[in-house]
Amino acid sequence: MVNRELIEVFSEIAREKNVERSELGSILEGLFLHLVERERGDSSNCSVIVNLDKGEFEIYVEKTIVDDVEDPVMEITLEEISQVDTEMANDLEIGDTYVEIIDPMIFGRRMIHMAKQFFSQRLQDVEKKYIYEDYANRVGEIVIGTVHQVQRDNVFVNIDHAELRMPRKEQIKSERYRRGDSMRAVIKSVEITSRGPDIVISRSDNHFLYKMFEMEVPEIEDNVIEISSIARNPGERAKIIVRSNDRRIDPVGACVGMRGSRIQAIVRELNNEKIDIVNHSEQSEILISRALSPAKPLDLYIDDDRKYCIAIFDDDDLELAIGRGGVNVNLASNVTEYRIDAFGKKEYEKKQIEQETLLSEIKNMPKRPIKPLEENDIKTVSDLLNSDEEKLIEIKGITETSLEKVYDAVQIFVEENQAKELSEDDVVGDTEESTTGKVSNPELEKAES
Repeated sequence: MVNRELIEVFSEIAREKNVERSELGSILEGLFLHLVERERGDSSNCSVIVNLDKGEFEIYVEKTIVDDVEDPVMEITLEEISQVDTEMANDLEIGDTYVEIIDPMIFGRRMIHMAKQFFSQRLQDVEKKYIYEDYANRVGEIVIGTVHQVQRDNVFVNIDHAELRMPRKEQIKSERYRRGDSMRAVIKSVEITSRGPDIVISRSDNHFLYKMFEMEVPEIEDNVIEISSIARNPGERAKIIVRSNDRRIDPVGACVGMRGSRIQAIVRELNNEKIDIVNHSEQSEILISRALSPAKPLDLYIDDDRKYCIAIFDDDDLELAIGRGGVNVNLASNVTEYRIDAFGKKEYEKKQIEQETLLSEIKNMPKRPIKPLEENDIKTVSDLLNSDEEKLIEIKGITETSLEKVYDAVQIFVEENQAKELSEDDVVGDTEESTTGKVSNPELEKAES
């Protein structure tokens, strides 16, 4: 009776935890071996057979037949066997193995309490294994959970029996999370630890933005439209490059949706993160120009081999091109994989003049290295800065010391020019403020009063 009651109790608990029958059988076998070990000190010679359908289990112990028992757990005499089964004792000899059946009632009622503790621990282990196996196969998927706990460095999210962790670097900085909030995130990684599975989720990862577009834009899920590159400043701005595999479908229009319905759903999910959708082009100048939107460059000087671009803007548009904290030009650079330097038209023209300045005309330039440099077509600041230092040292008449002095003179020349430009800008600024009335005239105020 005890057998059936025990198995029914544990079977019910296992059903609640969604534990498979095969797993339950293994747990129960381990449980009864654990009880045997607690009761007898050793279970290495024991075996358990569990019949879940009948609600029964049997415990068998293999013992060696001896003349004189030294270890009652492992040994037995023929006399002891004959007390249980005379016929069996007659067929056995010293040295044979005898299989004894253990009556579970020997464990007593305290067995129930010990069994529940052991069973509970094993169930937790199985549950952790199930959670790990489930989520390890779902890396890259979007999940929705409930914020359970908010700490300084982590936000913990619950989904059924699983706990997911979102570290600070995977959060959108402008968001504030509260217990009970519903949250959508992408599964970034799953690792097994001594404390159980560590499931890391993210809202700042580029893949989260990709999956959001995949959810909102069916053409992306169907591979009619591809997202070829993503760059994000999470919560602030993002740029994505899209291309269409069907000439009839406009990739930007499909991502925006009717009256902006698709893009607005994504923007709302990302705490109003602005998203620039860039139509792909094989021509680097067109692609970079589109990526720098909303600013429009006047000129682009592109070195495709070095993946480098100088973008020239109207002076009034330069601030828009760079963006607050450099966010616009940096995202354009990341999404196109070109290093982009942005200049205002006047600034670039001044730099061009600076770059074309002859080395021989620079103040404090050492005279001796000038001739060997000029003989090797290195005449201007630009020629020098675009030359490989190791090759310059190989020039006859150029030493490391003399080259260092040349670089120092050029550095001073550049810094003096920059200081001069800043000074001129301050004068212009003062003049503009005076003409708009932002700078008052103390003498005039005194006279009027």
